[in-house]
Amino acid sequence: MGSPFFKLLLLYSSGAVLGGPTLEPLNATVLQGSKARFNVSLSESWVSMTWSLKNVLVLTITKQGVVLPHESRFHAENYSSADTHRWEFIIQNVWRNDSGPVSCNIQNLPTLTALLSVQVNGSVNIVGGNLTMAQGHLAVLRCEASGWFPKPTVNWELDGALQNSSDTTSEALNGLYNSTSLLTVRAVNSVPVMCLASVSTLTTPQSNLIYLLVEPQNWTVLIAIVCSIGGLALLVLLILGILFCCKRRNDAKSRYQEEMRRTMPSVSGGVAAPHNLTYVGGGNTPSVTPSEFNDSGYSQTKVSNIFEIPDIVNSNQAPNCHVSPYNTLEGTGVRKHRHVTIV
Repeated sequence: MGSPFFKLLLLYSSGAVLGGPTLEPLNATVLQGSKARFNVSLSESWVSMTWSLKNVLVLTITKQGVVLPHESRFHAENYSSADTHRWEFIIQNVWRNDSGPVSCNIQNLPTLTALLSVQVNGSVNIVGGNLTMAQGHLAVLRCEASGWFPKPTVNWELDGALQNSSDTTSEALNGLYNSTSLLTVRAVNSVPVMCLASVSTLTTPQSNLIYLLVEPQNWTVLIAIVCSIGGLALLVLLILGILFCCKRRNDAKSRYQEEMRRTMPSVSGGVAAPHNLTYVGGGNTPSVTPSEFNDSGYSQTKVSNIFEIPDIVNSNQAPNCHVSPYNTLEGTGVRKHRHVTIV
């Protein structure tokens, strides 16, 4: 369609090569719902003129200037002058399926042909609408452009500044394109965000506007979480410390008891002897019978040791001496001293 041969064919069919009738434009691209206009000019006299869309007759013009449309969407305007015949063929409210050849047939002259292309603008929508984000977080915005032909160009504006989006995909459905574009932006300040979609026939891109609202960072929750974790850690450390201290105390007690068992003397029959019930110096150990223990568990043992000491004191000194009940002097000349220990 865009080859040099096809262009030459259109020039020939429009009469530009031979200097006959001319048709303009040879290629018309319009937006769906708008008007398409084609102009034919000629200097020769003519009897009738017909216009066809996609090889279907839609309008007839007589030499007297009577316009006979076959459908209300088609009509013609006369711009002729004294030396030139000029008519404008107008298609109102063009549809997507109007795309195709437009032909002008003048009686006894070659048929003139042009090409009509109809573009479709669909819808633009930023999914989710206004978005609220915490400061410093990343926001991913999704823009959907649906029902376009041809494939639309999708752009982003952030606070009026054009943004580049490298993540845009398109797919065709029933002859129309659906495009999706993603924009990742860090939430710093509250700003307006706009998604724009356009095709060549749109003078102003079609857009959708939302607001990215940024909330200041809330440290209250973070502080509460840190304090909770810190308190829990301290509690665990305290419990571990108490358990460690108890274990050390029990270990020390066990070692002490074990040491005592090792140091206590054993008696015959495997029964340990009472420890330190009585003690008498000089190697003389009194005998203690079980009956000598009182009710409190302590023994009241009388230990009597008699030591014989020769009387070296003159008898004439006896009156001057203090006689104790425990000191006696027998006839043998030996003084007996009695020591009694009561426990």
